[in-house]
Parts: sequence; C-alpha cells; structure tokens
Amino acid sequence: MREVIASIDIGSSNIKLVVGEMINGELNILCAIDEVSRGVKKGTIVEPEETEYAIKKILKQAEDRLGVKIREAIVSVSEESADFKIGEASITITNNDREVGPDDIMRVLQQSIKGQVDKEYELVTVIPIMFKVDDRKTRMPKNWHGDSLSVKSVIVSVPKRDVYTTAKVLEKCGVEVSDIMIDSIGSYYAHHNESTDTSTGVIIDVGDETMKIAVFNKGIIINNLVLGLGGSKIDSDMSFVYKLAPEQSRKIKESLALANKRYASSKEQEVVVNTEGEKVTINQAELTELTMSRLHELLNMAKNEINYLTKKEISYIIVTGGLTELKDFPLEIESVFGRIASMGKINIVGARDNKYAACVGMIKYFDYKLNLRDREYSIFNQDDLDTLCANSEKRIVSSDSLLGKVFGIFFDN
Repeated sequence: MREVIASIDIGSSNIKLVVGEMINGELNILCAIDEVSRGVKKGTIVEPEETEYAIKKILKQAEDRLGVKIREAIVSVSEESADFKIGEASITITNNDREVGPDDIMRVLQQSIKGQVDKEYELVTVIPIMFKVDDRKTRMPKNWHGDSLSVKSVIVSVPKRDVYTTAKVLEKCGVEVSDIMIDSIGSYYAHHNESTDTSTGVIIDVGDETMKIAVFNKGIIINNLVLGLGGSKIDSDMSFVYKLAPEQSRKIKESLALANKRYASSKEQEVVVNTEGEKVTINQAELTELTMSRLHELLNMAKNEINYLTKKEISYIIVTGGLTELKDFPLEIESVFGRIASMGKINIVGARDNKYAACVGMIKYFDYKLNLRDREYSIFNQDDLDTLCANSEKRIVSSDSLLGKVFGIFFDN
C-alpha cells in the first residue's frame, strides 16, 4: 500500500496543510498549502465557525491540486497547557517462540499509560524512552527474543477542551482526525538528525502570535513553554512608527526587512501610502533596526527561559517557524545564542519553508509510529490513488465517538 499522509497545522496567522507520501523512509511532498487563519488566537481555536471556514478553503485548494478529497489528517492542537509524565510498564512475552512483535510493543506502551492521564486531559502521544527485553536495552525491540518486555515512556497529554474543539471543527469540514499532535514534536522531527537524537537540546518555533520552546533529551520531549509573543509584534511596531495598516506592515516586513542589520542598506527603499494618506519612504536600514530590536527581545526571552526549562547541558538550539524565513535570520540567531544555535532547514522539494516545519515533522513522526506498530496506512483508498496518479500524469504532460478512531490505528481498541 502507498503510504500517503496529510497533516494540518492550525496557527494564529496561517493554517498549513501538507500532503506527503513516505517512500523508502523519505518524504515526498504532494501538496503544501497555507491559508490565512481565522478564529484562532495564540494557537487556540476561539471561534470554531471562522476556523471551519478557513480550513474548508484550504481543503478545496488541495482538492483542486490533487484531484481527490482529503478525508483524513493529522492535526495539531494547542500545547500551552501540555502535560508530560513518565510511565513504566512490563509484560510477559506469551508467544511460543518468545519473539517480541508489534502487538507486544503496543501492549506494553498501553500499560505504561494507565493512570497517567488526568481526567480533564486527552492523550496526545506516548513516546518510548527505552525498551528492555529481559535485561537488554534497546530503542526498537521488534524481533528480539526474551521472556519479558519493559518500557519507560513519556506520556504527553493536553486539555480535552482543546482536542474536542479541534476535532469537531475538522469533522464539520468532512475530515476525520487520524492523530493529534503538538507542534513542538512536529518541529523536532522536521529537523532532527543522528546528533540531536543522542543529545539534549532545544527547539524554538517562532510563530506570529506565539513562541514555542521545547526541550528534547535524546529525541524525547521533556518540557515545553509557550510564550504569547511572536512576529506580529514586529508588525505592530511598524504600524505604530510608519502609521501603516497591519496588512501593509506584514507585506513590507516580508519584502524589505532583514533580521540582522549587518547587510542592511539605506539605499533599498519602498514608498507606501500610510493610513493617513501620506506617502512614506521606508528604507531597509531603518526598518531592519526596528525589526532586529524586536527579534533581539524575542530570542533573548527564549534564551532566558531555557535556563528554567532544564538544568541539563544544552548541545544544540534549533530555531524554526515561519518568522525565520526573514532574510539573514541565521545572523540574528548567532548574535543572540552564539554558535550553539542554528536555523532549521527543510530540504524537501515542495515544502522548503519553515512555516511548514511542524506539518512535515508531524508526518514523519506519524510514520515512525506506524513502523513501531508495523501498520500500513494511507488517507487515500485505491480509487483515490488511481485518480491521484492520473492527475499527476496530466500535470506532467501539460507542464503547466469523535476521538475513538484517533488511536485505533495504533491501539487495538
């Protein structure tokens, strides 16, 4: 079966949708779209009907591109009140050859969850830290032989109200929720490598209204914080100084501003008419000073918070999110954090923009869970896949209970 997966990241300024196919462990992007968000405040849905309108709009765009409807997707939920707990469990291997299979792995993970999710919370994911087959440690116990299988895991949960609101919105859009996720896990899986998987570090996702800071130890999320500040603060500064409408500020920020003043030029300019009907000349050097001042504040806040989130020695800091697409953002990262930090980069054709980082990573993490469970999955049935292939060929030629199903893919409920 072809493994096609869709993910939706509901952000404050934009809703992102990515559809990708996993081929031999690599992600092939079929569609990556973003649409102006509605009804979302600081990552939380506050006006479901408005959010529903925006999601339907982006789903229609995806259908027009792919030629088939998206009926299932992974979706992100607010992680502001996310809870992290350690779970442990041990089971006996009962099959005749004492070989650990996918069912044993999921059975022990289910056992580790028991009693760890508060009444008002909903499970997002359970992440195995380490398995033990008898007394032998491993990250992937499948096909190992022994009498017992143990696990130590991190259990991530979020308030039910956030999950239910999001799932109901998707249901009204005709989309079944395949899985729920928090952005920080997606952002990690979008940028991780062998080095990050064996060390302790931080992922900083700078969005429009929020900045998410998450600590990972050997690829496992252990703590997080969501700050209610983001790129919209730069837009507000510009609107105040130059008397611009919010949309004007955003467009000029993206076209003219740099994240760091090192290469800013006063000769680079744009002339606009402000809200008072006056012609205003904005030069890059002055604008960048304004932009850099706010970025400096945001990144230094993140730097200070890291010390409260973990006492472990940090080996890396990866900064990602839509705001990092500002020109010269790596220079600003280095000026605040030094050489320990870097900007995340997505080297996947079709989604080479950090605004898609969480979506891309959600698909990769979902694929990891499928492999752990030894399950096949696709959002499209065979008829859909045939239509998708036919439409792809045409494009090449022309050259122009609500949550009950969520974990059924992984747990035999």
